[in-house]
Amino acid sequence: MKQYLELLKDIRDHGVKKADRTGIGTISLFGRQVRYNLDEGFPLLTTKKMYIRGIIHELLWFLHGDTNIRYLIQNDVKIWNEWPFQAYLEKNDLAGKFPRYSESWRKKMEEFVEQVKNDADFAERWGDLGPVYGKQWVRWETKDGTRINQIQNAIDLIRNDPTSRRILVNAWNVGDIQELIKSHNYAPPACHTLFQFIVVNGKLSCHLYQRTADTFLGVPFNLASYALLTMMMAQVTDLEPHEFIHTFGDVHIYLNHLEQVNEQLSREARPLPTMKLNPAVKSIFDFKYEDFTLEGYDPYPAIKAPIAV
Repeated sequence: MKQYLELLKDIRDHGVKKADRTGIGTISLFGRQVRYNLDEGFPLLTTKKMYIRGIIHELLWFLHGDTNIRYLIQNDVKIWNEWPFQAYLEKNDLAGKFPRYSESWRKKMEEFVEQVKNDADFAERWGDLGPVYGKQWVRWETKDGTRINQIQNAIDLIRNDPTSRRILVNAWNVGDIQELIKSHNYAPPACHTLFQFIVVNGKLSCHLYQRTADTFLGVPFNLASYALLTMMMAQVTDLEPHEFIHTFGDVHIYLNHLEQVNEQLSREARPLPTMKLNPAVKSIFDFKYEDFTLEGYDPYPAIKAPIAV
């Protein structure tokens, strides 16, 4: 994970301070790229313990076309909770009573999460994030209402036209994004916006463009998730996974993550683990959590940091 740590250090040492939408502020650079050879191991950070359960379940959630956090909560994955909770507060005129990031806000969010978990009607009303990744990946809607499964289309192209330069999946649906921005109620527009697959010599590689990247919290999740997706796509198309390329627009560290970044950069990377997939799975949509086995993972302890909403 040397490349990731070098990127983190580059931002810390050379980034420019900027205001941002969340009000927290960042140190930011624009335009960076890193590459990970999947033959060398599974790119899961070892300089802090990563929540691989969350990474796997989030990816399966995307592939199922789901946009409601209830599935994640029921599988003990909390990474999307803040956005629908904040929307709930604002729509019910409670934002003033529970100031963002305060202790009362956190306690109220715990109550909200439990209600989403245990009450299907409440979850349906308040747990949906809007037209985020799952919708765009597998049920993109056209003007006439037709739904497009971009993941299946990509698989079909890999199988039937592997030299194609059109094996793309796009999460940046401009029409849906405009509605999302107007609402001021849901998760931000897609951060990891576009990815492309390429087949060379029987090996599959994936190139992701990410318009904005929380380098300490988000990027480690993103790179492991897309590396895993590349492995899954390779398995169901009878190819070998090769490389994950990660290109960034605005790549940043939140100002309230600097202490955690310094702690992480003081640690030396350990050997990468190995991820094994159940070879019996032949459809990308049939994978379950139990089909993934992580071996040889020996990380440093986790480093906690707040999510910027």
